[in-house]
Amino acid sequence: MDRPIYLDYNATTPVDRRVFAIMAPFFTNSFGNAASSGHPYGWEASQAVERARKQLAHVLNADPSGIVWTSGATEANNLAIKGVADALRFHGKHIITQTTEHKSVLDCCKRLQRDGWEITYLPVDRTGLVTAEQVEKAIRPDTVLVSIMIANNETGAIQPFGDIATICRNNGVLFHTDATQAVGKIPIDVIADGIDLLSMTAHKIYGPKGCGALYAPQHDPRVQLNPLMDGGGHEGGLRSGTLNVPGIVGLGAAVELAIQELPESARRLKSLRDRLENEIHRQLDNVTVNGHRTSRLNHVLNLSFAGVDGDALIATLDGIAVSAGSACNSHIREPS
Repeated sequence: MDRPIYLDYNATTPVDRRVFAIMAPFFTNSFGNAASSGHPYGWEASQAVERARKQLAHVLNADPSGIVWTSGATEANNLAIKGVADALRFHGKHIITQTTEHKSVLDCCKRLQRDGWEITYLPVDRTGLVTAEQVEKAIRPDTVLVSIMIANNETGAIQPFGDIATICRNNGVLFHTDATQAVGKIPIDVIADGIDLLSMTAHKIYGPKGCGALYAPQHDPRVQLNPLMDGGGHEGGLRSGTLNVPGIVGLGAAVELAIQELPESARRLKSLRDRLENEIHRQLDNVTVNGHRTSRLNHVLNLSFAGVDGDALIATLDGIAVSAGSACNSHIREPS
């Protein structure tokens, strides 16, 4: 091999060749604007967008009308958190999240703090988890939103998101989850799991970069959010802008393939992950697994080596592409 072994799939994945083949015509022959309703080029693009909307909705057990296309999970998180905050600012100005969220959630909350909102940052335990009881204790009469990710992008720890959603529903608080690392990796049912808002992106599941989605059921009167961008009223007025048709087509294809292949890929990845973990423990002392040992994604392994700086270790691993933390924090020298 002339390139390093790639072990950074939580940062991004290559586009599956099958996905790329489905996307390709929408760069050339089928290049219409999905909002152009007066001719076949627009109809073709619009039909492809709606087909992808149904593909993602089917995977999430959602109504297709609740799928809002975005440029990725960062935009989806911003739309969910800031959109709800703007829509419900007269009902309360308190939001609950956790300390180990992705930067696109934490920085949204910091921005709202500068605008007068109160944010409760729940600490996680030594395995990276919060509890539903923590969330319940933190809820106040002025709490309008809880944002807790399903699975952590660094440790793979899977939160008790169903229990947290139940607590939120019982207290009349909206529950948003960043499911970027979870969609296509574990089964998700927004109805059964009680999820009000869900963010995801394509490039974590062998789809293209630059395309994501927010699940925000538009027919649920509880779920209120205002748009971040104005101009054209696309996506039910929630996300104006010309749709990335090739990216959306790729997202739909990627998520459909991920779910079709989930049972086999889960078994295969867990076997590879466990083999790597066991061999490292067999050959080295003072190695710690970060995160939960059982409630974690099958493909994620996060390790600490006592007395060894992570960046220094990575610099010695010639031929292996790994990361010392989240891609969004790669420029920060402090521990995660």
